[in-house]
Amino acid sequence: MVATRTFQALGTTVQVCVTDPAALPGAVAAVEGELEAIDLACSRFRDDSELSALNRSGSRTFEASPLLIEALEVALRAAEITDGDVDPTVGRAVNGLGWDCDFSVLVSREERERFHVIPAAGWRSITVDASRGVVDLPAGVEVDLGATAKALAADRSARAASLAAGGAGILVNLGGDLALAGPAPDGGWAVLVTDDHRNSSDADGQTVALRTGGLATSSTTVRRWRAGGREHHHIVDPRTGLAAEEVWRTASVAAATCVDANTASTAAIIRGREAPAWFERSGLPARLVGRDGSVCYAGDWPKETA
Repeated sequence: MVATRTFQALGTTVQVCVTDPAALPGAVAAVEGELEAIDLACSRFRDDSELSALNRSGSRTFEASPLLIEALEVALRAAEITDGDVDPTVGRAVNGLGWDCDFSVLVSREERERFHVIPAAGWRSITVDASRGVVDLPAGVEVDLGATAKALAADRSARAASLAAGGAGILVNLGGDLALAGPAPDGGWAVLVTDDHRNSSDADGQTVALRTGGLATSSTTVRRWRAGGREHHHIVDPRTGLAAEEVWRTASVAAATCVDANTASTAAIIRGREAPAWFERSGLPARLVGRDGSVCYAGDWPKETA
């Protein structure tokens, strides 16, 4: 029997599932603790977050907590393995397009008359020294950990919840970023893969079974806003400073961790038509949905049957 608790955090819906119902309260408390810590370390919308302090630090060497160091190292690894498609120095680019506050505030205010196109500074401009616990960020560069921090939070939360639950099986879903820990229930965890994680269980999509690792879905259909007479979405091509061309409206990827899955799904949106061949070379299973609803499979992702 699986027990589930759903709540709101990090501006999204959080779902915690446990194979031992008695362990649910402890698992939820562990997840809440991880999410609070990630928010305080990595949010670019909190003035009191470490990331905001880093972005204000100019060219001064910044002393960072182990959690922020880990989050930055994860982001830089994502940039390296995607050849810069997933780049944490897109902070000014995203702000320039108008997303400079919590998303709920962004969509409730009047449309901005203008937007600014600001390509990313480049991930190699960041230097992280984990042994000393310091970060060097050039003046004028702003870091945005949106492409990796939530997935990192999912991975950390699943591990912490499983530990708190005495090794029970755990599924943590942070707005479409899923991480598993411990033994899966019989038949695996049934997960609906769809455009919007807020959709009901009978929405269009595909249900797959997961036993280990993580799964992430990146989509251009959910976080959208208008600025300067143009509609934008939140997945920015770091080379252009503009929202990525919408070849795929949704990219879903399974991998050994949620971080790896989300890195690949984000890169797929940015790579566009090149994404299927990239997935075939990497061996990662992926499901890509085009703007017209057509579905492309890569790797050993199970194909839907009529």
